[in-house]
Amino acid sequence: MSSEFQFERTGVLLELQNVSVTRGGVPVLRDLNATVRDVVRPGMSQGQVVGLLGPSGIGKTTLFHVLAGLLKPDSGSVKVGAEGKPASPGLVGVVAQNYVLFEHRSVLGNLVIAAKQAGMTGEQARAASLKYLERFGLAAHAEKYPMQLSGGQRQRVAIAQQLLCSELYLVMDEPFSGLDVIQQENVQRLIQEVSQTHEHNTLILVTHDVSAAVAVCDTIWLMGRERDAAGAVIPGARIMEEIDLLERDLAWHPDIRTRPGYIELVNEIKGKFAVL
Repeated sequence: MSSEFQFERTGVLLELQNVSVTRGGVPVLRDLNATVRDVVRPGMSQGQVVGLLGPSGIGKTTLFHVLAGLLKPDSGSVKVGAEGKPASPGLVGVVAQNYVLFEHRSVLGNLVIAAKQAGMTGEQARAASLKYLERFGLAAHAEKYPMQLSGGQRQRVAIAQQLLCSELYLVMDEPFSGLDVIQQENVQRLIQEVSQTHEHNTLILVTHDVSAAVAVCDTIWLMGRERDAAGAVIPGARIMEEIDLLERDLAWHPDIRTRPGYIELVNEIKGKFAVL
């Protein structure tokens, strides 16, 4: 099915090349390769949203740390941006599941600290922070403390914080965990909004929620392990399949859950978990 949206994929924004990680002598990731390319849509900014899916225990958390630059692989590399810089904290932002914030500082104060870490002066940091508060509907909460916010508001602050101190790349850990349907839809809208604030914004969502991932992503990476000729599992996970939701006309639609093919793809992915 051809998409009603015009787009093309151009330059490489993030690339994993032969990434391997071993722990206790056991391979966790093995020669893992994947690429994120810039999605270009005429007349608008359009970042990338990639869902990283796979069965529990497959190595998603390990890959999360590698993508964020928090764990150096035993071999291989993660290159970020057109210049191919090595992934590192500050280059890639991390939105943790518990939305880590400074509880003794105001919402504005949290953002100002992040902006200063990115090299801004005091006035620049304050101006940039106020801009993000306005963008994410948090201006009225600038002087509140994190404990006074709802879970959704804390998540918005955490995302703004990481956007201020990183360079367009975010890795999000289980962004849909513990949310009801309405809250999930709010988070999906937020992710779409963030992706469209800059042409090169690249979000990677590490999640076990297949339905939510298909609803918000433009690409799905399925992690799994290969098997030998006898059917035995070969240790070390890889990206076994990349699913292009743009080509399937299953991206960017506000009514995505009612689109033809949405339920079929969700069930298709869930069915593959048993053999990944």
